This record gives sequence, structure tokens and C-alpha cells, in this order.
Amino acid sequence: MIQMEAKNLADLYGLPPVDWDRVEARLNRGPEALAGTGDSDNRSWLATTNADGSPHLTGLGPLYVSGLFYFTTGEGTRKARNLARDPRCTLGISTDEFDLAVEGDAALVDDPDVVADLVGRWVAGGWPARVDATGTALTAEYSAPSAGLPPWQVYRITPRQATVVLAAAPGGATRWRFR
Repeated sequence: MIQMEAKNLADLYGLPPVDWDRVEARLNRGPEALAGTGDSDNRSWLATTNADGSPHLTGLGPLYVSGLFYFTTGEGTRKARNLARDPRCTLGISTDEFDLAVEGDAALVDDPDVVADLVGRWVAGGWPARVDATGTALTAEYSAPSAGLPPWQVYRITPRQATVVLAAAPGGATRWRFR
């Protein structure tokens, strides 16, 4: 069970707080619900910090599994270099139901069992990826251009905080701090 503290950001409008279970139910629908492949209203981005302190924003196709977010990228990409230097990042997910910003820390996943499980999930979502010979990275015939060339490493984002704004009536906005 995820431990969190919620703050209703729409209380001034008399709206109730958004229930995390509602957000999580959408996140649990799989990568096609988050990566823009299932619906043109679904988009996801990752913000990292460049060496000079300026922001870097790039699209990606995340997974949500048991309270954690996962994504892939090539070792030489700017986001990978940025995360090696500073693991703090923000993941933005826009769906037809809500916009979600997740602040956290990204870490390289080096457990072959976790990587294999995630590959199975990406495959189920429509991306024909496979584990490479190292057992800790992915390869496929294609990926997003921003991922660079294979192999692609897997990263995990452990959330510290998340903020949601509902895109549909009745509206609402809530921030959660995870413990």
C-alpha cells in the first residue's frame, strides 16, 4: 500500500479532493494508456536538468507498475546523461481524464528479472521489444527517436510527489506527497 499525504488544491472552488485510486486505475491500464499509442489525447514527457541548469523536456512511453514509473532510453541520450548527473526529474502524463505531474528520482534498473517483466508489459502494450544479451537492457526494431540507438536501458522513477488536475467535470486538483 502506498503511503501518502493528500492536499486538495481545488478546495477554494468547493470541489472534493481527487481520489488517488481514480488516477491509479488509469495508470494501471498499461502503456497504451500513457504513451500516446492508444489515443491521441494521451501524451507523456520527462523533464530533466541539463548541466547548465536549464530544463530538458522529451517525450517517452512510460509504464506504471506497483507505484513506480518505468521508461527506457539509450545510454548516450541527453536524458540519460542528465539523470546520471542529477536523478531528479518530473514525469508529465496528459490523458483525456486528467493531467498528472510526478516528481521523483530516476534510477537505472539492473535486475534482469525486473527488466524481463517490464519487457513483457511493453510487448503486451504493442511494442515488440526484447531483452538484449546483457539481460538488463532492451532492443527492438524501433523505438522513439528520442531514445537513441539500442540497447535501451530501463529507468525507474520513485515518486516523491504527484499533482493531478482533472480534465473533465466536475474538475478538481490534488497533490500527494509519498512517504
